[in-house]
Amino acid sequence: MHILQLGKFYPLRGGVEKVAYDLTEGLPAYGMACDMLCAASAGKGGVTTIRPDARLITCRTWKKVAATMIAPTMITTLQRIKQDYDIVHVHHPDPMACLALYLSGYKGKVAVHWHSDIQKQKTLLRFYQPLQDWMLRRADVVIGTTPVYLQESPFLKQVSHKTACVPIGVKAMPVEEERVKDILERYAGRKIVFSLGRLVHYKGYHNLVKAARYLPESYVILIGGTGTLKKELQTLIRTEGLEGKVSLLGRIDERELPAYYQACSVFCLSSVQKTEAFGIVQIEAMSCGKPVVATNIPQSGVPWVNAHGVSGLNVEPGDAQALADAILEITVQPETYSRYARQALARYRSMFTEELMLKRMAEIYRQLITNH
Repeated sequence: MHILQLGKFYPLRGGVEKVAYDLTEGLPAYGMACDMLCAASAGKGGVTTIRPDARLITCRTWKKVAATMIAPTMITTLQRIKQDYDIVHVHHPDPMACLALYLSGYKGKVAVHWHSDIQKQKTLLRFYQPLQDWMLRRADVVIGTTPVYLQESPFLKQVSHKTACVPIGVKAMPVEEERVKDILERYAGRKIVFSLGRLVHYKGYHNLVKAARYLPESYVILIGGTGTLKKELQTLIRTEGLEGKVSLLGRIDERELPAYYQACSVFCLSSVQKTEAFGIVQIEAMSCGKPVVATNIPQSGVPWVNAHGVSGLNVEPGDAQALADAILEITVQPETYSRYARQALARYRSMFTEELMLKRMAEIYRQLITNH
């Protein structure tokens, strides 16, 4: 069986493209050849062999418009190679990928991975919606990452009969004892609250910074990532007098990232909008046995991923005091903390490993071909 993952771009920067890449890399172990076709974030693009039976095909990006990579050669490339694949697996939201499928004339099976609704780009959605509706009609199966999103998305009401839930899965973080030791020495005697993500509005970092007001001096909040709100957040930290309690770490190298997860006491996802549909960082933290404080974003899968009272606690979005209270509730008593830590790791192992994601996806592909 030959599968094509279609969208978004490479190198990887977010959850959608990470899932597509992980499927491409992992599915050959299940007896399936798998390629990934996407836009190139930089450069002319080309073909790279990831492993036997897995290739990355990148197309030159003309420009970025409304958070979409405009890469016209994705269309011509798909037209040229479409006959090589039994299933094309489109990762949404990505208008470029959808357009490429529409214009390619591909006649085989189509899986649509509905990672999230288009939330921010309302003007884009107005023009794109007819194409999006076509894609949903064309799909043989629509895959959601949580049952919540499948049930709540207004765009999926008419295709509920052909949906399937495949939670995102990740590899467990490698143990980094020396790097963990260095971080713990840097913040000796303090409990570390770690967060990771782009510094953009929907991540709710203003609230996480303000949560430091309500935490004792024995706590420090570390936020990894870059983005347009960096200066604004730095100003907030300074004006609130929180320089010693909140640090913006900037981009964290992939080799160093596992150590921050392992060194922290608790991970915090402070997002405030449905744009945060899943929160892969939550399961990365759980894989290290770290409890999570997240938010009850309406119609989002985030609070489903972090089961309240099991792997951590969920609070109302935008409430800095509630974030701090949840952090304290989890971490103050050693017995309580140990319970949450054990349960977070158990939830990861039972629901969110990469192996489980690959196995479930392979089953869906086989069903599509069997039902041909």
